Amino acid sequence: MPRILCIDYGGKRTGLAVTDPLQIIATSLTTIDTKELIPFLKNYFQQEPVELILIGEPLNLDDTATHATPLVKAAIIRLKKEFPAIPVQTVDERFTSKMASRAMVDMGMKKKDRRVKGNIDKIAATIMLQEYLARGA
Repeated sequence: MPRILCIDYGGKRTGLAVTDPLQIIATSLTTIDTKELIPFLKNYFQQEPVELILIGEPLNLDDTATHATPLVKAAIIRLKKEFPAIPVQTVDERFTSKMASRAMVDMGMKKKDRRVKGNIDKIAATIMLQEYLARGA
């Protein structure tokens, strides 16, 4: 069974998470420089079948766009162009970075490791993916 991949897209860094082949568990994959996203995904998709790409949609509490929303919309267009056979769907990313920071504290991660911003990105992607799976979508 193909995996689902989730992207926490950022201007500098992008966090990635994937499901297991049975689509039961979300696991952080990596954090990469955003400019390396498409080449990374091309390589990953050659190794692993993926049936859906989720990408976090940055919105304010009142559902209006944030400063990052245009970046994500442009990324969605590029993903659809580069990988037309894989559907792209947005998921709400509100509070995921805060939840990721809290999760790192709860896991007992050392303060030095919590300061690594890439850890927050891949954990935020994992949280978005796990929430998607929990909704049974």
